[in-house]
Amino acid sequence: MADQESDGQHGGKGEPPSTLPGFLGVIDTAISRIEALALAAGVLLMAFNTIANVVSRFVFQYGLYFSGELNRILIILITFAGLGYAARHGRHIRMSALFDALNVPGRKMMMIVITAVTAIAMFALCYFSIGYILQVASSGRILPALQIPVHWIYLWVPVGFFVTGVQYALTTVKNITARDVYLSTHVLEGYEEDEREI
Repeated sequence: MADQESDGQHGGKGEPPSTLPGFLGVIDTAISRIEALALAAGVLLMAFNTIANVVSRFVFQYGLYFSGELNRILIILITFAGLGYAARHGRHIRMSALFDALNVPGRKMMMIVITAVTAIAMFALCYFSIGYILQVASSGRILPALQIPVHWIYLWVPVGFFVTGVQYALTTVKNITARDVYLSTHVLEGYEEDEREI
């Protein structure tokens, strides 16, 4: 199958190219690269910050005063950048007993509904999170150590919800246009061999 060969089937090495046509494929690929960069940078910075804090505590007898706040910022970044990444790789938790019992056309229709509703929910959460950030910004709170406004650390929240919403919307399009059933724009529905054995 052409779709199966082009989708990089379940966790191939590196990011497979987008299987969406034209401009949608460009958006899909760009989001993929931004997510991977944000996650890699966040994890590496958190590891470096934590190690530096431990070394400072043992060598100089005091920790880095900003370490806790920086890790808090990075946890938020990793969590909300990871939402879209998990959606892209079809790794969100799913309850699939009813879904698995359906035939292919039924699974395709259900997947279209699921991804469309999830996209709408993500865009709604994006909207509400912007309202929350504006509320925090109006309070004028700042982080004690880093002396930056508290609302800045939440900026990744609406970005993460928006990117995840886009990812699910693209998956909806993929399921409408493709012959097979897709969990994401390049992950076919089904189970990997190790999941079947469990």
